[in-house]
Amino acid sequence: MGNNKTKKRVTFELNNSDASQVFLAGSFNNWDPAMRPLRKDAKGVWRTIILLPKGTYEYRFIFDGQWTDDPESPEKRLNEFGSYNSVLTV
Repeated sequence: MGNNKTKKRVTFELNNSDASQVFLAGSFNNWDPAMRPLRKDAKGVWRTIILLPKGTYEYRFIFDGQWTDDPESPEKRLNEFGSYNSVLTV
């Protein structure tokens, strides 16, 4: 294990009680949607926590096969597909 003092716990949440599966893909996991499934709580909020070093990351949620940006993220960047990635600075 590396030194986790240089990493920060970041919580990603998506409020979508209708979804049956939600994944998180981003520049921190090579945009691999299978690497980071989220878990749904009793209120229908999907959540995961990742340890990330300082930096700026782009990410998207995938729910039931649909790629979407984070509606709670104030910063977005246009991506090569003509949609938007959410931006997170740690």
